[in-house]
Amino acid sequence: MQEQDNRQSNDLQNNSLVPQEKGELLAKQEIVSRSVAKNLIREAMDAMKQAYTPYSNFKVGAALMTKKQKVYTGCNIENAAFGPTNCAERTAFFKAISEGEREFAAVAIVGGKGGVISDFCPPCGICRQVMWEFVDPKSFLVILARSEDDYVVFLLEELLPLGFGPSHL
Repeated sequence: MQEQDNRQSNDLQNNSLVPQEKGELLAKQEIVSRSVAKNLIREAMDAMKQAYTPYSNFKVGAALMTKKQKVYTGCNIENAAFGPTNCAERTAFFKAISEGEREFAAVAIVGGKGGVISDFCPPCGICRQVMWEFVDPKSFLVILARSEDDYVVFLLEELLPLGFGPSHL
């Protein structure tokens, strides 16, 4: 199991738009600076502390930045019935959408068992689909972090190839 986790972590690093020299943000498009990425990661770490996870004890935090650099945070919120559970990424998006935001630049995501970040925490498929609904997948950045200085960056379209969105209807 640990070997598989290490392979997944290495695969994430190898496919990232960011070289792994301690978080040097060199994305294809410079949508966010390194200092902004670090701030988003800090915000996601703070949000993770609010996670309600009595069943899995796997805490996740997300920090979503609008194109005007306003940040909305979210944490995962579990439910005994499991179906109503909401992920951190969707919590952040729904909070922003409910307050009238519609233009987004990036999201930082952190997570780990007991709130201890030990590896990258990629968004689930449902969260990727929700993101696709509200962003330009060719420019929206997804930042996965183990710390402020150890992170990888992807374009959403890389995490959800051939995604289905509003343009398909």
